[in-house]
Amino acid sequence: MPKIAEVIKNKHFLSLAGNGIMSVFGVVTVAILYHALSLTEIGIWVFFQSTILLIDTFRSGFLTTAFIKFYAGAETNRANDVLGSAWYIALLITGGFIVLNIPAFFFLPSIQNAGIILFVKWFAITYICTLPSFMASCVVQAEQRFDRLLFIRFVSQSLFVGWVLVLIWMHQINLQNVVYAYLGSSLITSLVTIIAGFARIGALRRRTKATILELYHFGKYSVGTTLSANLFRSSDTFIINFMLGPAALAIYNLGQRLMEIVEIPLRSFAATAMPSLSAAYNQNRREEVIYILKKYVGMITVALIPVALIAVLLADVAIGLIGGGKYVGTEAANVFRLFMTFALLFPADRFLALTLDVINRPKVNFQKVLIMLAANIIGDVGGIYLFKNVYGVAITSFFPYLIGALVGYYALRQYAPFGFFDMYKLGYKELKELVLPYWNRFRKKAS
Repeated sequence: MPKIAEVIKNKHFLSLAGNGIMSVFGVVTVAILYHALSLTEIGIWVFFQSTILLIDTFRSGFLTTAFIKFYAGAETNRANDVLGSAWYIALLITGGFIVLNIPAFFFLPSIQNAGIILFVKWFAITYICTLPSFMASCVVQAEQRFDRLLFIRFVSQSLFVGWVLVLIWMHQINLQNVVYAYLGSSLITSLVTIIAGFARIGALRRRTKATILELYHFGKYSVGTTLSANLFRSSDTFIINFMLGPAALAIYNLGQRLMEIVEIPLRSFAATAMPSLSAAYNQNRREEVIYILKKYVGMITVALIPVALIAVLLADVAIGLIGGGKYVGTEAANVFRLFMTFALLFPADRFLALTLDVINRPKVNFQKVLIMLAANIIGDVGGIYLFKNVYGVAITSFFPYLIGALVGYYALRQYAPFGFFDMYKLGYKELKELVLPYWNRFRKKAS
């Protein structure tokens, strides 16, 4: 029993559980919505969500990495200064986008695209509703309180799923009501984080001009990187929406949505790796920085190999379960298969980028992601032109990830030389040492 309690309290387990719960709720919600709404409505919802996420990236990209870097491990007065300054910048960014959103209302009568109309109507309210929960998530992640992060995500996702189920039960499920459910769950989650003391809005009075400028100078590069990275991911959505239509977008998104099985461990371990990498770098332990990087990349990649094989084999089953009968026989399953074949590049791309941020090379990350974005847009447009369907987008997505991993590797070698394949050798060794005792124990019990 003590061992079980130890595992449950482990930061890696809590981070993985938090991401896992959020993703499970997300997949359940997607499955419900894909069954309840039409192909076109789902396409509009995906476009709306992607656009909201893209704009929100400006706030999260500017602050998340910068906040964790300067807050994690800082003494109390310094930590409060960083928190207050981060709140100040977050309020400025939120207010700025709300002001920009107001004139867009006057152009609504001339807008034809349903996704853009939905976004213009509800963006400002969404941005306000999510601000406190966003700040609370930054704080608990920097403090490595992944139990609290799990709680925040659980409240948000369970409320949204609950509301959607109630709408179905009342026969009131439609796109507009789904938006209301999303706004309501976001608002209540933010209120909970304020009442629970996670958001710590009171620290706003501790802001200082020097700390604000410090966060700004780091954030101006990290926001470019994060925004470009999100543009990289969202460019598929926008290009498919405008070149092939909402129905094709719904099919593509369903195939891509199942990539959560890869994103869950990546997000989880990135959240736990960031403070460890920052601490090693701040104490000038270069070898430890590279060791942590290699361990995370290698272990996650090796662990993903059997997952990828199983996912490729069972793609049709997964698509039928999540999307329903109307998606069986579409391109969705093959889109999923294509992404899973090069998903093994994801850990290298993600953690090399994370380490570059930690060692104060955010500019390199920004330039790298711009190259990836350009490659993705050219590939998407060219792929659709050649294939006339979503396969063109899925196939060409391989090249930007390859570019990202290679650029990140060569940039990081300037900080400390290491071999690219050393990451996988160390990862295999570490994973073997971790799993072998459990495997031997299982064999003894079986015999």
